[in-house]
Amino acid sequence: MAGAYQQNNAGGPQGARSTLKTLFPILNWLPEYRAPRLLHDLFAGVTLAAYAIPVAMAYSLLAGLTPQVGLYCYIGSGVVYALFATSRHLAIGPTAAISVMVASVVGTMAGGDTALYASIASATAGLVALLCFLAWALKLSSFVNFISETILTGFKAGAALSIALTQLPKLFGVSGGGGNFFQRFEFLFRQLPETQPVVLAIGICSLVIMFAGDRFYPRRPFALLVVALSTAAVSAFHLTDFGVQVVGAIPKGLPSFSFPSVGMQHMEGILELAFACFLLSYVESIAAARTFGTKHAYNIDPRQELLGLGAANLLAALGQGYPVAGGLSQSAVNEGAGARTPLSLFFASISLTFVLFFLTGMLQNLPQAVLAAVVIVAVSRFVKISEFRTLWRVSRIEFHVALVAFFGVLLLGILKGVTISAVASILFLLRFLARPHVAVLGRIPGTSRFADLARHPENEPFPGLFLFRVEAPLLYFNVDTVERLVLDAIHAVHASRAPVKLVVCDLSTSPYIDVAGARMLARLVAQLELEGIAFRVAEAHAAVRDILRDTGVAPYLGGVDRRTSLGDIVQQFQISSVPAGAPSCPGRG
Repeated sequence: MAGAYQQNNAGGPQGARSTLKTLFPILNWLPEYRAPRLLHDLFAGVTLAAYAIPVAMAYSLLAGLTPQVGLYCYIGSGVVYALFATSRHLAIGPTAAISVMVASVVGTMAGGDTALYASIASATAGLVALLCFLAWALKLSSFVNFISETILTGFKAGAALSIALTQLPKLFGVSGGGGNFFQRFEFLFRQLPETQPVVLAIGICSLVIMFAGDRFYPRRPFALLVVALSTAAVSAFHLTDFGVQVVGAIPKGLPSFSFPSVGMQHMEGILELAFACFLLSYVESIAAARTFGTKHAYNIDPRQELLGLGAANLLAALGQGYPVAGGLSQSAVNEGAGARTPLSLFFASISLTFVLFFLTGMLQNLPQAVLAAVVIVAVSRFVKISEFRTLWRVSRIEFHVALVAFFGVLLLGILKGVTISAVASILFLLRFLARPHVAVLGRIPGTSRFADLARHPENEPFPGLFLFRVEAPLLYFNVDTVERLVLDAIHAVHASRAPVKLVVCDLSTSPYIDVAGARMLARLVAQLELEGIAFRVAEAHAAVRDILRDTGVAPYLGGVDRRTSLGDIVQQFQISSVPAGAPSCPGRG
């Protein structure tokens, strides 16, 4: 016993260290960190900060908050995310879609109270953090797979157009209006005669410079150049006298850290917003992280990323911020500038802290039209016509699903668009599961393998033998369709070729079967037995064999031995031309 105690005691610290390294991946690579990486991460961090200054301020205004709030989000969330990150390149901060969702919901809840507005936004980040931690604890990271890339194509395009339209009034120097995408467009069209020429000129020049920079010098912080030039122009030529709106004074230093305080009457609305932000934040972050993980040949741990995002949003909530995510644009800047590890986020935070302490006075004359242009350029990357063309060419169904997400965002807004996109993803999945492909099989010439006769007419059918494969799990909502398709196909073969004597179901592509699926197979046995046709199954997975045995169906299928292959049954049929007997199925009659 003493020996066992010593062994457990010795293993205790080792187990604790292993747990710490799992929770904090930074402990795995920081002890081996070397100077050459430091230079790469330092340059990447400073470059990311240069990109983040105008973008974070623009997104913060887009969310209906003061411009410095976006900078607060970058500083706190970036540092704490780096402790938990499994991605070497993901950069955490405000995103356009989340900013618009916050503005669309919090504005109604706050009723013009700016202090309450800021508190609700911070509380939303806190709830997003809580949802991330719960999902991490319950190991729910795999739910991200339910949001397909097809849905994201439509959602991102719709969100980009919606966000861009919210910024056009600032670009023209008019007030704009509320409502959905088409109502906002109508308001803007009516106000075009009130356009401020100087404001429009600043906006167009900003767009031209940034689009040209993206085209010829990608991943360079041209937005910062536009900020510097426009701020200098406003100060030198007193452009505020010509209707140019500026961001105004920005407080120096870091915010005070505290828990946001909101009344219980707001919690229902906050929870709905927080869930949408959580869903979008995680999907967006994992998509970006996987992009760079694949490019640089390292793995991402989706569950660990939940922990990192939760910690990042918790810091955003405590630091008077609002929900954050890992955006593709800022991550591309970080990666393109040469980041090697998440330490680049530390250097970005240090650089932004320096700006808040010493350079805020230089930003007070920054035109809002420039920040609107920054947002428009940032979201323009999400409208990818080529992806819609590919979907149209490859799968009309997926193309239409993308359109549902696209128009859902435009008509109902980004918040409801997130919900519609998630529901559409699940319905899209269920649609394929509910109507699975049933392949009638023939032998590939010269082999002992079998494939779909419809796709490969040269395959060899067997007189008197009908082979089929259901390319999906057999579940309660698809078994009626499968049963009808199989019986119709059997009767068609029975009428056109030699009478069918044996039907064999290849279950190799059905990884799961529920009770309804087992009972459907029993019904097939009973129906075919009335017609003098035997029924067998082959290649069943272990879980499927267990279900068939536990439901009592296995004996009526001629057994479900794991050693019996489809080829064995075919060979046995060819030799004997008479299938092995099986007891009468209770489903009969």
